[in-house]
Amino acid sequence: MTGTAPKSHGRLSISASARPRDLMAGAGRVKGAWLARVVTLFPEAFPGTLGLSLTGKALAEGLWALETIDLRPFGIGRHRNVDDTPAGGGAGMVLRADVVAKALDQAAIGTPPDHVRWPVVYLSPRGRPFDQATARSWAGAEGATLLCGRFEGVDQRVLDHYAVEEVSLGDFVMTGGEIAAQAMIDAVVRLLPGVLGNASSTEEESHSRGLLEHPQYTRPAVWEGREIPAVLMSGHHGEVEKWRRAEAERLTRERRPDLWDTYLRT
Repeated sequence: MTGTAPKSHGRLSISASARPRDLMAGAGRVKGAWLARVVTLFPEAFPGTLGLSLTGKALAEGLWALETIDLRPFGIGRHRNVDDTPAGGGAGMVLRADVVAKALDQAAIGTPPDHVRWPVVYLSPRGRPFDQATARSWAGAEGATLLCGRFEGVDQRVLDHYAVEEVSLGDFVMTGGEIAAQAMIDAVVRLLPGVLGNASSTEEESHSRGLLEHPQYTRPAVWEGREIPAVLMSGHHGEVEKWRRAEAERLTRERRPDLWDTYLRT
């Protein structure tokens, strides 16, 4: 078979190093651009989907930046061990406090100690749920450090010592935090100035106003006997807005009673 093999999206050649790897090192970075630092055993997982579409374009343009810190070089001994058996017994392995601490120290270089200005987060299924308000809060910071767990988790002592916040993508368990980190970073980056072509679109999306988003339609006007609601074709912007609001409220009430209750209290 001849020809050049296709390049894999999001796979960069990364050798073991204790220093952060800027995944767009050749690109200029806008002054004050939001920076994500990700501590992970699998730096090759990044940028992944973050290197595609609008987030990838914004990354290439320097509107935000992404660095990975490989946990392995901080490991102990000849084999660079990063984990050990759980104290008290049990299945699986736990990431060592001394190993994670060295990586977090590296990640902290050049960042403000105030966690409001720079959140330090462990992606954990026992953490508080990640939501749109969290994304907006992180987008207003200078950047964030995300620790991707593996195995049975991380030694609690290092989380306590560094006041690491635990945040969950949802009520389920994954094999590691890398996919969750990408999802959370994506949610943050799209809120940054200049990333989306139409900034007003973020104001109409699900969760932006405490409600789920209204249904969307486009051409053809009739498909499989189903028509676009007449109000959306009326050209009457006031009526369109009323319909969209009513539909958002209906969907939230039916599908997310928890959000509906919160919405009614605000």
